[in-house]
Formats: sequence, structure tokens, C-alpha cells
Amino acid sequence: MELAHSLLLNEEAYNQLGEFEKAEFIFEWLQFLEKLLPVTSRADIRENQKKLVEQLTSLLNNSPGPPTRRLLAKNLAVLYSTGDTFSVYQTIDKCNELIRSKDDSPSYLPTKLAAVVCLGYLYKKLGRILGNSFTDIVGNVLKAMKNAESQGRYEIMLSLQNILNGLGAAAVPCHRDIYKAARSCLMDRSMAVRCAAAKCLLELQNEAVFMWSTDLDSVVTLCFKSFEGSNYDVRLAVSKLLGTVLARALTSKQTTASTRHNFRRISLEEVMELLGTGFLRGSCGFLRASGDMLKGTSSVSRDVRVGVTQAYVVFVSTLGAQWLERNFSAFLSHILDLVSQSHPKAIQSQMDAIGCRRCVSFILRATVGGLLGEKAQIAAAKEICQTIWRLKKVVDAAMSDSNLEARISTTDATVSQHVLVCALQELGSLIHGLGTTAAPLLQDSSTGILEAVISVILHPSISVRLTAAWCLRCIAVALPSCVSLLLDRCIERLSALKSSPEAVTGYSFAVAALLGAVKHCPLGIPHGKGKVIMTVAEDLLCSASQNSRISLQRTQAGWLLIAALMTLGPAVVQHHLPRMLLLWKYIFPSSPKDLEMEKTRGDSFTWQVTLESRAGALCAIRSFVSHCAGLLTDEVVQRLLPPLPSAVDLLTQLSSIYKSYGNSLKTPSTVYRHKLYELLAVLPPKTYEGSFCAVLKELVADLTVPDSQIDASTFLLPPLCHENDLLLLGPLLQETDHRFIEEQLLLGNNIAGGSLEYDPYSIYEKVAKGDSIPKPLPPVLSVVSAATRLFGVMFSHVAESHRLQVLEQLLNSIKQTKGSRQQIVQLNVVSAFSTSLKCLANCKGSLGPEEIRRSALTLVMGALESNNPLLRCAAAECLARLAQVVSDSAFTAGLAQVSFDKLKSARDVVSRTGHSLALGCLYRYLGGIGSTQHLNACVGILYTLSQDSTSPDVQAWALHSLSLIVDLSGPLYHVHVEPTLSLVLMLLLTVPPAYAEVHQSLGRCLNALITTLGPELQGSSATVSALRTSCLLGCAVMQDNPDCLVQAQAISCLQQLHMFAPRHVNLSSLVSCLCVNLCSSYLLLRRAVVACLRQLVQREAAEVSEYAVALIKESREDFTPADVNIREIGLEGALLGLLDKELDQRLCQDIKETLTHMLTSMAVEKLSFWLKLCKDVLAASADFNTITSVDTTQEEETAKVDDASVLKSDSDERFHPFSNPRWSTRVFAADCVCKIISQCENAGSAHFDVTLAQERKQRDSRDDFLVLHLADLIRMAFMAATDHSDQLRLSGLQTLLIVVRKFAAVPEPEFPGHVILEQYQANVGAALRPAFAPETPPDVTAKACQVCSAWIASGVVSDLNDLRRVHQLLVSSLIKVQAGKEAQSQQYNESTSTMEILAVLKAWAEVYIVAVEKQKNQSDAHNHCLKIANSTEESYRDVTSSASGVLDLVQADLGTLSKLWLAALQDFALLTLPSEYASQLPAEGGTFYTAETIENARPHYYNSWALILYAAALWLTSTGFVIVDPDEGVTNLSRPVTPTTMCQDSSTRPLVKSPEDVNTDRFHLILGISVEFLCSPRSDAAMENIIACLRALQALFDVPWPRSKIGGDQELGVELLNVLHRLILTRESPDIQLAALEVVRLILFAAQEHVKEKRRSAEVDDGAAEKETLPEFGEGKDTGGLVPGKSLVFATLELCVCILVRQLPQLNPKLTCSPAVHSGKHLLLPEDGSRLVVAALVILSDVPAICSPEGSVSVLPTILYLIIGVLKETAVKLQDGQLPLTVAASLQALRGLLSSPMARAEKSRTAWTDLLRSALVTVLDCWDQVDGLLRELDEVSLLTAITVFVMSTSPEVTTVECLQKRCIEKFKITLDSKDPLVQCKCYQLLHSIFQHPHKTVSYPYIHSLAPSIVGKLQETEKAKPENAAELQVIQEGIKVVTALTATAEEEHRAGLVACLLPILISFLLDENALVSATNSAKNLHEFALQNLMQIGPQYSSVFKKLMASSPTMKARLESAVKGNQESIKVKTAKHAKNPGRSSSIQLKTNFL
Repeated sequence: MELAHSLLLNEEAYNQLGEFEKAEFIFEWLQFLEKLLPVTSRADIRENQKKLVEQLTSLLNNSPGPPTRRLLAKNLAVLYSTGDTFSVYQTIDKCNELIRSKDDSPSYLPTKLAAVVCLGYLYKKLGRILGNSFTDIVGNVLKAMKNAESQGRYEIMLSLQNILNGLGAAAVPCHRDIYKAARSCLMDRSMAVRCAAAKCLLELQNEAVFMWSTDLDSVVTLCFKSFEGSNYDVRLAVSKLLGTVLARALTSKQTTASTRHNFRRISLEEVMELLGTGFLRGSCGFLRASGDMLKGTSSVSRDVRVGVTQAYVVFVSTLGAQWLERNFSAFLSHILDLVSQSHPKAIQSQMDAIGCRRCVSFILRATVGGLLGEKAQIAAAKEICQTIWRLKKVVDAAMSDSNLEARISTTDATVSQHVLVCALQELGSLIHGLGTTAAPLLQDSSTGILEAVISVILHPSISVRLTAAWCLRCIAVALPSCVSLLLDRCIERLSALKSSPEAVTGYSFAVAALLGAVKHCPLGIPHGKGKVIMTVAEDLLCSASQNSRISLQRTQAGWLLIAALMTLGPAVVQHHLPRMLLLWKYIFPSSPKDLEMEKTRGDSFTWQVTLESRAGALCAIRSFVSHCAGLLTDEVVQRLLPPLPSAVDLLTQLSSIYKSYGNSLKTPSTVYRHKLYELLAVLPPKTYEGSFCAVLKELVADLTVPDSQIDASTFLLPPLCHENDLLLLGPLLQETDHRFIEEQLLLGNNIAGGSLEYDPYSIYEKVAKGDSIPKPLPPVLSVVSAATRLFGVMFSHVAESHRLQVLEQLLNSIKQTKGSRQQIVQLNVVSAFSTSLKCLANCKGSLGPEEIRRSALTLVMGALESNNPLLRCAAAECLARLAQVVSDSAFTAGLAQVSFDKLKSARDVVSRTGHSLALGCLYRYLGGIGSTQHLNACVGILYTLSQDSTSPDVQAWALHSLSLIVDLSGPLYHVHVEPTLSLVLMLLLTVPPAYAEVHQSLGRCLNALITTLGPELQGSSATVSALRTSCLLGCAVMQDNPDCLVQAQAISCLQQLHMFAPRHVNLSSLVSCLCVNLCSSYLLLRRAVVACLRQLVQREAAEVSEYAVALIKESREDFTPADVNIREIGLEGALLGLLDKELDQRLCQDIKETLTHMLTSMAVEKLSFWLKLCKDVLAASADFNTITSVDTTQEEETAKVDDASVLKSDSDERFHPFSNPRWSTRVFAADCVCKIISQCENAGSAHFDVTLAQERKQRDSRDDFLVLHLADLIRMAFMAATDHSDQLRLSGLQTLLIVVRKFAAVPEPEFPGHVILEQYQANVGAALRPAFAPETPPDVTAKACQVCSAWIASGVVSDLNDLRRVHQLLVSSLIKVQAGKEAQSQQYNESTSTMEILAVLKAWAEVYIVAVEKQKNQSDAHNHCLKIANSTEESYRDVTSSASGVLDLVQADLGTLSKLWLAALQDFALLTLPSEYASQLPAEGGTFYTAETIENARPHYYNSWALILYAAALWLTSTGFVIVDPDEGVTNLSRPVTPTTMCQDSSTRPLVKSPEDVNTDRFHLILGISVEFLCSPRSDAAMENIIACLRALQALFDVPWPRSKIGGDQELGVELLNVLHRLILTRESPDIQLAALEVVRLILFAAQEHVKEKRRSAEVDDGAAEKETLPEFGEGKDTGGLVPGKSLVFATLELCVCILVRQLPQLNPKLTCSPAVHSGKHLLLPEDGSRLVVAALVILSDVPAICSPEGSVSVLPTILYLIIGVLKETAVKLQDGQLPLTVAASLQALRGLLSSPMARAEKSRTAWTDLLRSALVTVLDCWDQVDGLLRELDEVSLLTAITVFVMSTSPEVTTVECLQKRCIEKFKITLDSKDPLVQCKCYQLLHSIFQHPHKTVSYPYIHSLAPSIVGKLQETEKAKPENAAELQVIQEGIKVVTALTATAEEEHRAGLVACLLPILISFLLDENALVSATNSAKNLHEFALQNLMQIGPQYSSVFKKLMASSPTMKARLESAVKGNQESIKVKTAKHAKNPGRSSSIQLKTNFL
């Protein structure tokens, strides 16, 4: 194929190819040429033009296929438009010649068609350049059309469209001729020709004025005729034409041309009249209709009506949203008039009426719902409401005239019923879409929406009553705050108007609908409502028999209410279950005898009531079973069963009852059947086994002798077919935007689809996906579908012998019927059998023996050759399921063989399509039939069938089947890939475009092939690259196909290719194709586009985005409106816009995911762009909001000003890219803002640092940082938080919360000491205030509380007065909380008040915690400051004031809060009890939850308990557990705060408890909750909960009293330690582990206190005399044994070992032996790890303190091993001579351990001494082990450890000679170190050893080491220090010698001083040297001088002697002193300070 990539056709390569390869080669070359020509230079083109034109025109004669001819034509046109045009006329003549040719053979046809296409494209591209030649051409083409076949007519129409497009106004002379030709084509029998003609006429009307002026009527009539017998594509194309022409006629200005035609403007009324005529009378014109009308035959075919409906929508969409807003009332009245009584023909039967209502609803939904923004929708809702009021008046008038003649008045009243149904339905949908944004609309009393809807609940027509109820349900879902009020109102009216039949049914519908809405309202309704409704229902049922006039209505209403009540779920229903079961028990006769008795009594009316009520009872039980599965215990099931046999008996008697009492029982008995079947289908089959036979008999009768003659295939079969197979059956069964109206064309002529009035019980059920309202089918049909479902369930449960009988019976019944009736029976039977196979497969059952299989096969094979394609499709699927259930390979092979044989012999389309699909389906459930022969046979047959060009249907089905086989046969198919791919390509290049279904199947094949090849497509071998090229070629052909669904296939193929071989897919052309189709009118194409985009942006979002914008900028021609948008707001903006307009849920989800992927990968780079997008979308909120929505009156004046100014929106009225986006889009935008912030957080700190951001921005202006957009973020959060939509308010508050949390600490560079958020406090206050208004829903208030606490806690605002604003909001909610649960509003479920209360308490807890922590930090800082100096006092005071200020704010309410916190914790403790303690819970619930809503309340407690626990612990700590509330006196000592004590007086309280008991209760409450949680925190438990819990425990043990509790209760301590140990094992987070270790430390501390206390008291009691006999306290008693599980010490050690070994695995002795761990390698732990090790070491060193002496001996080895182990493993040298944290801690721990009193206690002294010596040996051994590794180990750390041993233990430990020797040796080695830092440290350590009080310890060291030190110092006379480090070594050395001098005995002192002085004097410099000396030398000089001046006076005699003996020294010293004095004088002159210094100097000089 690479050879095809050249400017001229490579003829050598071309001629060597075979026939089919040539076509491929040509197509590839033309494709390449299309890309190449626009970028080739003009000169190159002109050079090759002649040759190229020759090659291209010669191809015309090669009979090119459809895609090739289009490309050929395009290339010719481009060639002429970029090159020279002089030879163009020859080309045109050649084309003309080809068209005129008389050759009519099929082989010549492609050439003719190619010529036609070429002319079209030449004119389109060159247009007027071609001069006047077009008249002949058009004439010629039109002449050719007269005897062209359909392909020719199709191509000619499209060519004429191109010619018209290119010529524009110049083509006027031909307009009439073209118009005439197109008219005839518009009614062509070929649908593709009709579509092409519509496109041609659409192009024509741009210039042909007559089409929308003089000939308008005939154009309209023509379109109506074209709709007749049309398919979906035709309706789409023609409605577009019709809508556009009419819109043009309405808007056109009077042009000069039109005045000549004495043309008058046409008015909106006339346009509407024209469309209305089509809707009402169809295509029969305006005159002929009357004749039909008289005869009484309605002549409107449904396709015309549906087409006209679509035209209405196109008409309005073309005119646009603004036009609709202005003319809405006229438009509405016209649309509603279509179903009014003024056109009785349109609605004469119920079916017609339903169809018309659907169309009207669709028009309103598509225009009002699809075009208008929220404001306009609110106006529209008001207008609809006015209409409802008007109609209501008419009805009222009619009803009040009932004294005339009742019958007439009811017909008058029903006049308006259909109009009302449409109006109410649209009103409901509108408000449902608006959500809480509609709140102001409902509050507007002038409109009175609720009044209007409720008033028509009493309408005489049942369908109006039902729709009004549905409308109320929509309002309730949109505005959850209304549910309770509406329920109350309806129940109240229902009780009041019990004697009016309309009221009883109407209001019961309303209540049922509202109950159905509750599950969509997360806030629920008060629990008590269930009881009220149950009572009303019982009352209705009991009073039904009192008044026969309304007994029917009352029974229906009673059961409807009970059935609807069940949807509230188990929590509500369990309270009413006994009453309901009782009603159920008595509704059926208890024995067969009673049933017989019943039959003899009564008349048709009583039977009607009985059947209705029993159907209602069945429905209620079904509702119970499906909504309350949790309550179906065995006991309940047992109580449900008894009435069932009786119900089945009645079922079997129905036909005889029906015969006795006549026709009026027909519907009730059908309904009864339906409801019984539905109930049995959801019950476990075991429960009614006894009735199987009777029920099956009835089912078979229902399936085989159906009441209706309606073909129900379109709703029975689609669920039984595989969704992929349904694609074969054309667009009607696919999802389209017009599904709602197109459905009625599916259902055959005598049924228009479902409607609410067919089954009132569906009003409370969930709506099916994609429907806006339930659409139950008529009872005759729904009974069939219920029967098929039940048959499926039962057939799989009956005995095998029985199965055979049933199947035989079904087969016979099919044989016995004839004609259309036979088809209906067959259809019912197949769908029932298919359902049973599905059930069998699900329960892994088997079908049974051979005979059953044979019957089953006969049944299915019969259907496989049915005339109904849908039935064939279902039968093929059924066959495959049969094979799956039998699962026997021989049987399966047999099935396939039958199909093979059939396909070889049969010639008719029906059997060929059915059996070819069967072959494919067989593969679906058997994962590939494992044999290659079978596969080869299948493929062979399907290849043949797919080339049968005589029948496109056979081709389509065969190819579809082939695609299944490719997809499902796995790797076996690889051998067939190449031939299949060639076949697919060949067909793509040759099948005419009119056969769209064949192309769609080809697309599926290609897709399957690409999937089969998979990642192999990346390969580079020749075969793979050929396959890849073929795939790409196939995609290109499909992309060019005019059918949108084929284009969708192309896109998904390219998507697959991009997944497997991304480098080979041209991304820019793919993206351009996606952008063009983004707004296609085909839903499936839009879905494919977005699905592809979603995949692309996961890998290369930036490229996709750039390509999209680049493409739009380049493209000369404007595409669809979406692309105009892409130019300004990018692909992202266009997608956001599409999200706003799109109604399909799945598509919206994909768009959101695509945008989220784009945001994640690009938001940081294109920050401003993304933020602007979100801001533009959210700005719509600001337009809505009025300033009044925020109440600022309570604030002082200043606040008023800034809050109000905050609220003013940007008033500049510039263009908004998003006009009125819906609330859901705005919520998405707000969520995007949150995502952007988190992306920036991951991207780097500059986003949250103003200074850094500004610097980097200056360096590179393209950089962008979030912090620079803070004002925008706040503004967006504010706009969202103050919107009308509750969801948006929640998102806005969440955004605000994130902004506050992320930016709280960002400083404001211009005002040091302030943070950047401070300037926005007015905005934050204003955003929060509306959320605390009384009518705000609790979830919003709860979220706002969270923001309040975050804001106060963030510390942004330090000024108390400013804080008070937000604080005040929290105080107001606290007041509400104090009112208790009794005062809560009755609007929502009780659990919502729990949510709100807990949110308030949690918010206060957070504020309190932060205040306490701040204060604690500051008091620490304060102590620190005092140490430093007084200068910081000022700044310090400011800081404290703010912290204590926040604390003061809380302090005022702490008394109340603490009680509430403890009460909430007590509730939480009760709720966490296991279920077996349920009986012990308080009956009336807790403080903040009610017993009934306990399950709903749980999550709210889980959400907030942790912070409340921490706050309560802090509060108890702050009071030291000793406080008694002064205002409550003693009574407060009763239980802290319990459900009872909150709202009661003291008289009813339990007995008074002592403060000790109260405190113990509180202590155990907090401890209990913590331990319960920490024992097993759920895996999803939030980190902050665990941390808060641990912090609460820390706070608890921070004060003595709780410590005494835990110290005294060892078991408790051990348990707590074990829990913490487990927590540390399961949670990796260092924060959690550190917090846990802190708690461990405190527990240990408590135990120490306890032991100390016991020892002290024992000493006091026993007196000092008997010291010896004191009992041992502490663990280990006098044996030293520790019991695991009981011992605190053991538990502590376990925990510390766990921490240490996890950080330093080398400590584990088991591991150290293994080769994996090299003990030699030292490591530096990360900071977190170090902190953990440090904490563990601190705990370890404290352990001996809680042991008895014997116990301490037991644990000492372990502790020493660990401490020294840490030292060994982490002693690494650091650069600056610092000790690592862990080393410092281990030395510290060692020091603590060695100085333990146990080391000196007599009982343990000797053991300790031995162990400590061993430890010292271990430390010394570390040194010797490291031979090669000496450099790594830190000598300093080990030396320090030795020093710690020497200094801290008793002398007997270290004075053992061998040990002492080794220690001294180490010091010697170290003194010789080359590293000055090491030397320095060594001197410091010796300094301390030399001063040891015990001479036995210090002397050996002095003797061994002092000489070498002095020697070292003497050496330094020669080598002066080079740097500070060396200088420090010398200084430390001098200090050591000076110290030695001080400690030496008198006789040795003189010698030492004599050594020291010369050294010091040698360091002095004379004046000249001093000037030029280095810094180190100068410092040394000064140091020596000072030391000399101190030593001189101390040892004067030695000093004088020395001076006398050495004059040089003396001279040197004197000059140094003089120099020093002079420098001091200079200094003193400068500032006369420090007199002390100078005087001391004088002294010393005198002394000389």
C-alpha cells in the first residue's frame, strides 16, 4: 500500500494487482491524494495536472464503488480549484457524455453514477467560475433521472444539492425544474431517495423564495405525504426540511423579489395552522379530508403524526430560545389545542388520544425542556399554570350545572382532560428538572402552582387525577421540603371528602405518588406519617361497605395507600406489619367452601368491588415483598401463605364468574390475573408448590388463547433478545432522541403505548430508565407479559414429566390456530419459553430428557422461520440458550447442522436470515464451539450469504452473525482474519450507501476483527502492517458513509485501533471527525463520539484539546454550532455546553468523565482557562440571585456595607458563552473547581505561596498559579453557596471549605503577620449566613456548620469582633439544638435533625479543640519566650489574645456544650452495641435520635463522634474531672447527661450519685468508646477519626484522676495496650503510631505513679523501723515472673519491640542470623521513623520503674539489648557532627536506665551490675566488629555511650580492670583521630570523666590519658589551627587540662600549671602579627589571653616563677596585654559600657 502514496497513480504497481486489490489500491491512493493536494505547491500541481486529470478521468470508466467515486470527485474538484481551470470543460463534457450514454447494463451503472457525483462536486467547489454551463448540465441530469433506478435517483439528488450549494443565487433559472424533480423523489418508494430529496430541497430553499412564499402550502402537503410509510431517517430529514421552511417563511423580510409575487407576510397562527392540519388530518390535503371525516374513518397515519411532531421541534429550535420565550403563550395554546375537544377526530379512541398526548408532551419537552434556560422555564411553568386554572374554571362551570342533565355535563368536563394531562405532565417535568431552583416559583402565591395542581385532583377524568398526582410527585422530588406538607394536605382532604368518589381516588393517588417520591428525597419524611397513612387506609377499607356508591373507590384507595406505604422500606413498615397481615388474611375466603358460597351470592357490581380489592391486596403484598425483603423472615412468609391457595382458586374460577356476570367484569378480572401473576413471580416458588398445576394451566390458557389480537412482540421480545442483535432491526428499537414518540410506531396500529391510567398502581413505583413518567401497558397486554415472566419462573421449577406435557400443549395450540392469530400465539409461547430457559440457565438447572429437547427444538425452529424479524431474532437467541441449558456438544453440533442444511437449500430471505443468525448466537453461550471444522463450515456459509447482493437483509444478518463468531470464537479465528478482512473491505467499497443496514453489520465485523487482532496491531511485520492498513482503510470508508450509525461504527473502530496501536491512528483527523459530530442529531453517534473522546483524553488530553481548536481555526467552512463555541471556549467548553443541553443520562455521564480526565491532566497547565470556564458556568447563579437572599440586618452598619458590596455581581453585560446553564451543570462546575484545587495541590507549593507565585510569574508570564486566582475561587464558591439550588449550595459550601482549608496558612506578603484570606471575611460571612436561615434544609445547614468551624479554627481572623459574625451563626444553631428533638420541624425525617444537631456539635468541638491546642502551644511558646528575652513580649501578647479569644468565645457556651457532647457520646455508645443488646436500648430513643429512625441516624453519629469525643475529653481534662455545675447544685451528680435528664425536672431523676461515680461513668464512656473503635476500626475509618480518638485518650490521661483509675486497674491498662499494639500493627501511618505511643507513655506514667504511691503509703504506714520487711511493689513481685496477657510490662515491651523491629529489622535476633540482613550496614532512618524509635526508647527507659527489683532484673536484658541495638544500628556520622535523633534518644534512655534506683536496690544490685557490665562489653564489641567498616560507624556515639556507663553506674560496674582498660584504649584511639570534630567531642567526654567524684573511676583515665593530651597541646605550638573546628579542639583540650589542674592534688598542681602556661603563651601574637593573622589565630590569641588572666591570679607563685625564668614569654605576654588594653579603651570611648570587664583587666595587669 505504501506504493499508493504518490502524487500520480503508480500504474506499474497498480497493473500487477488482482481485481479486488486494484479497488483497494485506488481508494488508498485517492485518500492520500485528498490529504496531499491542499498542501502541494501550485507549481507542482500545474506541472502534473494534465497527467493527473487523465488518470482521474480514466478511473471514471473503471466502474468505481460508492466511496471511491465520492473521493474521486472531491479530488478532481480540489485539483481544478488549486490548479488551472482551462481543461475543466472537457471533464464536464466527458461526464455529460457518460450520463447521456444509452448503455443500461448494471455493469455500466457505477460509471454513470460516478459521472453524476463528479459534476456535483465540481460545481460545489468551483461554483460560479464555471459560468452559465450549468443549465444544460442540470437539464441533462434531470433527463437522466426519468429512467434512472433508485441508486441513480439517490446520487442525482445529492449531486443537485451540491450544484445548488456551489452556485448559490446564480442557479435561479433551474430552481423550478429541480423543485419538480425533488417533489417526485420526496415520495419515492426508496427511503434513501426520499432522504436525499429532502437534503436537496433543504439546500434549494436557501435561495428559492417561492418555496416559503407562494408554494408554501404545496411544500407542506408534500412533506406530509413524504412522511407516509417513512422510516426514522426520512422523518428526521423531512421534518428538518419542513421545520426550516416554515421558520424561514415566518422570519423572512419582504425582499424586492418577493414583492413582485404580491407576497404577504405569513403569521405565526397560519404557520401553526399548517402544521396542526398535518398533525390532525395527516397528508390527505385540506379538501379531501372532509369526506373521510364524514365516513368516520380517521386517516391520520401515525408516521405522519410523528413526523409532524418532529417538525414542530425543528421549527422551534430553528427560531431559537429567545423566540420561544417571546411567543410561548401562543405556542403553548396551539400545541395544547391539538389534543383538545375542538378536534374530536384526533382523540376519538383512547389509543389515539394516548398517541397524540405523547406527541404533544414530546414537543413541549423538546422545546421547553431542551431550549429554555432556568429563568425562562420558570416563566413557562407560570404560563402552563395559568392554562390549568383556565381549564379548571371550565370544568367547574360544567360540574356546577349538573342540575341540568348529568350526562352532558360530564362530557363537557372531560373535554379538557387530554389538554390537562399534557399540561400537568409538562409542569411536573419542568419542576422536576428545575429541582430546588423552583422554590421561588412555588412560594409565589400569585401563580399558585400547588393550588392549581391540587384543585384538578378532583377532576372527573381518572387520567387527569392520576397525572395531577404524578405532577405532585415531581414537585416533591424537586423540592423535598414540600413532601411532608403535601402529604398532610392530601391526607387531610382525603379524610374530609371521604364521601366523594373523585376525592377518594384523586387524593389517594396523590398520597401514593408522594410516598413513591420519598425514596428520591434523601431527607425523608417524619416517621409518624406512616402510622397516619396506615390508619387512613384501614379506615377506607373498613368503611368501604357502608356506602355502595363509593365502595369501589374506597377499597382501591385503601390498598393503593398500603401498597405505596411499603416503598418506605423495612424501617417504617415493620411497625405496621401485623395490621397489614391481618387485612391480607381476611381479604380472601378462608376455605374453598366459602369461595363456592361467594360465587352464588352477589351481582356484577359486588364482584367488581371484590376483584378490585383483591387485586389491590395482591399488589400491596407484592410491593411489600419487593421493597421490604429484609422483613421476609420465615415467620412472616408463613403468615403470607394461607390466602394464596384461595387466590389461585379464584383465578381458576374467573372465567365462569365472568360468564355469569357479563362484560363489565372483563377489565377487573384481567387486572386480578395480572396482579396475582406479578406477586407469584416475586415470591419464592417453594411457597406455592401446591398450586403449580392450577397456575400453569391458567398461564398456558393466557398465552395461547389471548384476549387481545394485538401483536405484542415489540414489548415482549426485545428484553429476550441480545441487545447487539436488536441492531439488526433498524433504528426503531435503538435508542434515539425521539424514542418517546417513535415507540408508538413500533406497537402496531391498535396500540399507542402505555399510559398511567392503565394501572394506577404504577404511580408509586420507580420509573423505568429513560422514562419521565411510568407507562404501564393496557391490562390485556400486561397480563401477557406477567404470564410469560411467571411461566419462566415456574417452568424451571416443575417436574420434568410435567414439562413435557406443557410443551406439547403449547405446540398443539400453535398448530391449531391460523393466520395472524397463530403468529400472536407463537410469539407469546416463544417469549415464555425463552424466559424459562433464562431462568434455568441462571439456576444451573437442566432441561430434561430427549423428548423434552425434541419438543423444545420444534417450538424454536418454527419461530426461527417466522415472518416477524423480531421473533426470528428472539428465536435465534432462544436456540442458543437451549444449547446452553442442555450443554451437550453433540446436541449443539446437531443444532448447527440443521441450520447448515437449511441454509444450503433454502432460497427465501426469512429462513436464510433466521438460520444465519442462529449460527452466530450459538457461539454466544458456549464460548466457541471448540472444533475448527465447525468454524470453517460456519465461516464458509456466511461468506457466501454475505455476498448475496440480491437481498441486503440476508447480507446484513449474515455479516452480523459473522461478527458474533469473530468476536466469540477467540484465537481459533486467527486463520480467517485476513480473508474476512478482505471480504469486509470489498463489501464496504461496493455495497450502495442506501443499504445502511449492511454497512452497519460490516462495521460490527470490522470492530470484532480489530478486537481479535488486539495488541498484535502494533507489530511491524509486513503482514501485520497490511492488516492494519486494511483496518484503517475500512474505517475511512465508513467515516465517509452518509449514514450516521455507520459513522458511529467507524468512530468506535478507530477508538479500538487507537487503543491497540495508538501510533498508527491519525489523531488530528480523528479529533476533527469527532468535533464535527459532537452535535449530531443521532444519539448513538453522539454517544460514540463522546465514548471515543473519553478514551483519547485519558492518554493525550492536551493534544486532543489543541487539535480541536486548531481544526476549527483552520477550517474555512463553519461546522455545527458546537464548533463556533470550540473557537472561543475550546473543546472543554463545547463539552460543558453539550452537557448542559444533553438529556441522555449515559451520555452525560461520559461527558463528565471526559471532562474530568481533561481536567486532571491539563488543569494545572491551563489554569486560567479552566477557572474561567467554571466561572462562566457558575456566573449564571449570580444572575439569579437577588441581594435580598442574604439577610444582613442583624449586623452593624459597617458589616452591612461590605456584605452588600460583596453580593453585587459583575454588572458588565458581556457575552456569556454559557447562556443559563442548568443547576446540574453548575454543580458539576463547582465540583470541577474542587478538583482543580486538589490538582494544584499535587502540582507544587507555588500554587499556595503568593511571593513565590509572583516571582515565577514575573520570570515567565505564561506560568499561572492558583493563589493568584483566590478572589475568583472565593467568588465562585460564594455564587454557588448562595444559589437557589440546594445541591449547588452544598457544592458551593464544599468548595468554600476546601478553599479555607488549603489557603488558611498562606501569608499576605504586603502585610506581614496577616494571611491572604483575611480580606475575604465579608464574603465568607455572607456565603454562610443564608445557610442558617430557618427554612434552609438540614443538610445545607450541616455543611455550613462544617465551614463555620473550619473558618474559625483556621485562625485566619484574629480580631474577635470579626470572628463574632461567624461565631454568632454557630450560637444560633446551638440554641436550636438545645430545644431538643421535640422542637424539631416536622418537615423531614427525624434522622435529619440528628444530622443537623451532630453537625453543630461537631463544629463546636472542632473550634474548641483548636482553641485549646492553640492555647497549649502558646503557653509552651510563652515559657520559651520568657527564657529568651523580653523583647518578644509585644508580639507574643497579640498571639495569645487571639487564642484565648477563641477560647473565650467557646467558654461562654461550654457548660451547655459539654452536656450535649456527653449526651451525643452516650447515644453513640448505645448505637455501637452489638445487635444482641437491641432489647436493652431505651424505648424512646436517645437524646438526639428516635428509636424508629435508629438506622438512619447511625451514619450521622459515625460521621461526627470522633471530634466530639476529643472535645469532651479535653473539657473533662480542663476541669480536672472535679467540676460540679454550680447552677445545678447537687442534682447534677445524677447520670452525666442522659436521654432522661435533658428535658426533665429534677423530681423524676434517679437517685443522686456521688461526684466520684459521675466521673467514673464519664471516664468509662470515653474509654469505652475509644477502645471499641480502636479494637477494630473499619478499613474505611478515616485517619482523622483514629487520630482524634488517640488524642482524646492522651487528653484523658493528662490529668491525675483518670491516671489513678488506669494505674490502679492493671487489667484495663493491659487491655488498652493490646488494643494500641493491634492498631500499630494494622495502620502504617506514622502519625497514628506516634499518637498511640504517646498514650502508651501516659499509661506507663500512670502505673509509675501508682507504684510510687503504694510504696510511699507503705513506708508511712509501716514506719521506718521495719524497712527490711516492706512488701515489694511493682510487677514481678519477689519472683520476677511476668505473665503475658496480664502484665503491663510485658504488653509495653511487646509494643516497643514491634515499633523498633519494624523500623530496624536488624534488631530481630531471628533475622540477624539470616543472610538477608547484613548487620554491618548502618542506616539513617527517615524523620518519621526516627520519631517513632525515639518515642519507643523513652517508654523503654521508664519500664523498670514499675517493676519490683526482681521484675526489673527480668526485663533489663531485653531493654538493654534494644537500646544498645538502636545505638549500634543508627550510629552513623552526620556532616555537621550532630548526633542522629535516634542515637541521642538511645543515649538518653541509657542514662535514664543506668541511673535507675533499681541498680542500687539491694535485692537487685548484683544482678544489675552483671548485666550492665555485659552491656558495656557489647558496646565495646561494636567497635571491634567493625574492621573494614570503621569509617561508617560513629565513634563519638560509642564513646558517649561508654561515658554514660562510666558516669551513671555505680563504680563497681566500670572499675573492673579488663573493662576499664578497654574503655581507656578506645579513648586513646579516638584522641588520635584525624577528624577535629571527633577529637573535640572526645575531649568534652574526658572532661566529664576526669571530674567523676569517685577517684577509683577517674584516676585511671587521668593517668593514662592526661600525658597524651598535654603532649598533643604542646604540638599545636608549631601547627596553628587552620579553621574553626581545629580551634575548638585546642580550646577543649585547654579546658580539660585546666579542669585537671583544678582537681589535682596540691603537689602535682604546680607541674601541671607549668606545662599549661607555655602552651597558652605560645598562642599569643604580637601587634604586627595580630593585624595579619587569620580569624582562627585571632580567636585563639584572645582565648589564651583570657585563660592566662584567670590562671595567673589562681596560681600566682608558679606563674611568677615561670615569668622570671623565661623573659621571652614575659615580653610576649606583656605586649599582648597592652594591646588588649588599648583596644578596650577604643571600645570604651565608643560606648562607655561594661565597666566590669575593664576593671578585671586592670587587676590582672597590676598583678604582673
